[in-house]
Order: sequence, then structure tokens, then C-alpha cells
Amino acid sequence: MIKTAVVILNYNGEKLLRQFLPSVLRNTTDAEIIVADNGSTDQSVKVLQEEFPQVRLILLDKNYGFCGGYNRALKQVDATYYLLLNSDIEVTPGWLEPLVEILDTKPTVAAVQPKVLSYHHKEKFEYAGAGGGLIDLLGYPFCRGRMFQKVETDHGQYNDEREIFWATGACFLIRSKTFFRFGGFDEDFFAHMEEIDLCWKINRTEDKVFYCGKSTIYHVGAGTLGYESPRKIYLNFRNGLTLIYKHLSTSELLYKFPARVILDWVAAVVFLLKGQFKNAEAVLKAHNDFIRNFRLNREKRKKIHREFPTYSTDNIYNRLIILDYYLLQKKS
Repeated sequence: MIKTAVVILNYNGEKLLRQFLPSVLRNTTDAEIIVADNGSTDQSVKVLQEEFPQVRLILLDKNYGFCGGYNRALKQVDATYYLLLNSDIEVTPGWLEPLVEILDTKPTVAAVQPKVLSYHHKEKFEYAGAGGGLIDLLGYPFCRGRMFQKVETDHGQYNDEREIFWATGACFLIRSKTFFRFGGFDEDFFAHMEEIDLCWKINRTEDKVFYCGKSTIYHVGAGTLGYESPRKIYLNFRNGLTLIYKHLSTSELLYKFPARVILDWVAAVVFLLKGQFKNAEAVLKAHNDFIRNFRLNREKRKKIHREFPTYSTDNIYNRLIILDYYLLQKKS
């Protein structure tokens, strides 16, 4: 068994591999570099075999999405720690060591993410992860350094090391035993918010999720789906409902779930008023599919609450982020 495996999930990313894999190879020591190809139809496999022979290649027979791809790939990786890394990330010298040190020295920390800055605007935080993930009173996820589409400039304000509620799926280090304890990612998410679901499960145990400001990476972001694409909006709205339904207590669901549904419908109306008809349709489809999968999610909810009845609320923002942002104009 190796100690740390850096595992990159790739799908039709031959250009990203050529652009970003060299920084991973150059700046990573004491870890095995692995690319799991999610059934690419471009020249990704050929590029890896011919240009990066030192990288271990795992071939999957089709595109299983982010969740299914990692679940299948990591079963083939015998390591103590898994570093899950997006293919559109540039890593910096010494990026991995501080993350590993936290897991080495803090036995109750199950997962940790680095500081995530924008590749195109390197002085700013990046949407996916920024300075560590939190959730608000209704279960809306946000990050230190990112609220909705507003991102902060990095002035060192998040150079700390602290507990967070969730770590970004773009780049986080997790103990392999933790990953498999929960059966990996919930594949019904396909992509988006699956890491929040996994971290919420961690928060239901004695373990913690951490952020490490000593490690920095640069993320392109929206490499597969644009931030405003109907497909991404569909996944975010559907998975957002699934997430809170699975994890909130019954008493919380009685008022928080209806509030979320109402706010989702408000968002659909806003899309319509803006003429973004496909985005509005994506919200409606998300709700329809949530209802269609209700029985399945109910069984998952029962299992989670039976095995792990409560969760830590230490890193829940006890306000509504949507009100703070739009009504109080709180942007940071």
C-alpha cells in the first residue's frame, strides 16, 4: 500500500491534461500520480500513454460521471490517502505536504482542502472551494471568499487552518477508510454537491473536515459545464433538494424544505423574467426528478439517520445567505 495517491478523473480532457498535468508531476513528491479515464472519446488515452508514461492510467469503460468514475477508480487504488484533483488545476510547489501533514498529525480530521484561487485571475478566489465550504440555515452551500457569483480578492485573509463544513471536490485529501466507510460518493448525484453530501456524513461522526491555507492551487473552473449552463443548474437544484432531504432532521425539514422549494420557484421565475427559458425549465425538471426519486432518497435518508443520528452544527452559518447577499448587500 502506498501512502498518498493523487487521482485525476478525466473525460475528454486531452488539452487540459497537456496544460495542467506537468505542474502536478513537477510539484508533487512522495505520491503516486494516477489518471482515471472516464470513457473519453477524444485522444486523452493516447496522450497519456505517449506523453505521460510515468502516470498510472486506469481505464473505465464509459462515462460514469464524477461520482461513479471516482467510486470505480478508487477501488483500484491501494493507498492510505486519496487526493482527488480536477484535471483543470495548476498546483504550486509544496502544495501537497501541508495537506498530508494535517491528516498525519490530526487523527480526527478525515478530509482537508487547500486554498483555491482562480487560474485566470490569480489574485482572486475561485468559485469551487475558495477558502473552505460552509452551509447556511437552509442548507445553501457557500465558501469563505465566495458568495453566489461574488468572489473576493486574496489578501491572506484565509491563510488559516480551521474546521469547515465541506471540502471542495475540485481538490481534497481524504482518508481512504473514510471514503469507503460511506460507500464513496452517492452516484445518484452524478456530479455537483456529492462532496457536500460526503462531508455532511463525516460531520455526522466524530471526525472533522478541514481547510489548510498553507496549500494553494489554481483552478480554471467550469471546465466541463459552464456556471450558467442549464445542465449545471438542473444538477444543482435537484441535488440541493436531495442533499437537505437526506440530512436534515424531521423537525428541520418541516419548515426548511418548504422554504427551499419556494425559493427555487422564485429562482425559476427570475430566469423566466430574464428570458432564460432553458434555465427555468431546468429548475422545473430538477423538482420533477426529485419527486420521481423520492422513494430511493427516503431509503437513503433512513439509513443515514439510523447509523448516524445527529450531525455537528458548529460550521453552519445560522443565517440565510440569500437574504444577507441580496437584501443586506453582504458580499464577503
